Amino acid sequence: MTEKFDFTDGAQFDPGFIAHLSAFVPSIEYIYRDLIRVKNFNQKKMKFKMYFNKIQHLIDTYIGFYLGCILWAASIKDLDKPVLNNLCYGGEYDEKETTGEVDFIRQYIEQFKKDVKYYLGQDYTIDEFIPRVLDEYEEFLKLNEGFTKVQNTSDLQLNSGINKLNDKEKEEILEKIADVVNSGNFKELYPLNETLFSKTASV
Repeated sequence: MTEKFDFTDGAQFDPGFIAHLSAFVPSIEYIYRDLIRVKNFNQKKMKFKMYFNKIQHLIDTYIGFYLGCILWAASIKDLDKPVLNNLCYGGEYDEKETTGEVDFIRQYIEQFKKDVKYYLGQDYTIDEFIPRVLDEYEEFLKLNEGFTKVQNTSDLQLNSGINKLNDKEKEEILEKIADVVNSGNFKELYPLNETLFSKTASV
């Protein structure tokens, strides 16, 4: 295993992702409240253009984060170690609350495409694998009941569409996760979707 992470006493629930996240839903709601305040359409277009990169970065970050969570789970599942600092453990599972953010992002991406066309007159496309990430992560949350029962790495449940990783693949994934924890650039995880997801299976 990579020297980037110390698994002697167990595996951290969060390898360090959370430090780089800004809450998606409040961030989007703030942006659109600001847009609504502007009445002049040309000024509204300029403001949306100003926010475009920030919104795109938020989407990229959360897709990468969701992908990273599954990658982390797939890499540590067979360690047979305690999961450390899982604040969800022992909590009450509420499916709607647990999957609400994923559903919001899925719907917002479709809205963003329309808004880019409306305000900027451009077509906005996403990488083909992104809907798959959203679907797989939602299923991952449901399988693990919001991680309320995950006390050991062996408790982690992986979707049927997730490939069985070999040691070399796990090592490469952990190295890349360590890089992302250091840089905060979740998009670096995007290419690993090809390692993680089965080409035939889907949720």
